[in-house]
Amino acid sequence: MSLRRALATPEGKRAYVRTLFATIADRYDLITVLLSYGLDRGWKRRLMHLAGLTPDDRVLDLACGTGDLAQLARRQARRVVGLDLTHRMLQLAAGKPGAADLPLVRADMCALPFPDGRFTVLTTGYGLRNVPDLDLAAREAHRVLAPGGRLLSLDFERPANPLLRAAYLAYLTVAGSLLGLILHGDADTYRYIPASLRRYPGAAGVADILRRSGFAEVTVVPILWGLMAIHVARRT
Repeated sequence: MSLRRALATPEGKRAYVRTLFATIADRYDLITVLLSYGLDRGWKRRLMHLAGLTPDDRVLDLACGTGDLAQLARRQARRVVGLDLTHRMLQLAAGKPGAADLPLVRADMCALPFPDGRFTVLTTGYGLRNVPDLDLAAREAHRVLAPGGRLLSLDFERPANPLLRAAYLAYLTVAGSLLGLILHGDADTYRYIPASLRRYPGAAGVADILRRSGFAEVTVVPILWGLMAIHVARRT
């Protein structure tokens, strides 16, 4: 199945993403550094600063990958859980220094295995763009947050300016193709990123979805001249 056809339906995207992240898990940290020119860790630290965590917070890191955000959260909050759909990602997260007592759960962001109001803070890095049903994922996030809880999401932006958007997508396509060939012998591996962005509603669209799902005080923090963004929202 072609990438375009796979992303055309929620079921197709779910299956494609599951296979893709199992394939790239061992190179995931490297690819985030390369595509961001080493800026990724600084963006994640900024997200944590915006989160304003306290020792009393109960944090769930969605699509935790290899655990970067979860590890940062543990420096400030006593209770942190990492969740990801990909078993290999969780294996890598568990193998990092200091992760021995970090709870890790394998589950889907669209069907969170937690009761209502369990957490006070939800974080995610590059998670919302990858879910097959963004509206459902937003409703699930709202459900497991306690009243007044915060959601923070870091992701690629889809620039509104058509010329900037075309240049950005072209860069991601070319860079992704080269890295796919070098790291996996398959140019299509990282073409998923620009392909997913073409179907992504962009930061403003995501903000609207969060508001429809019951979030308030939704703000967008532009990063890298608006090519990346952090969403900050509060559960009513």
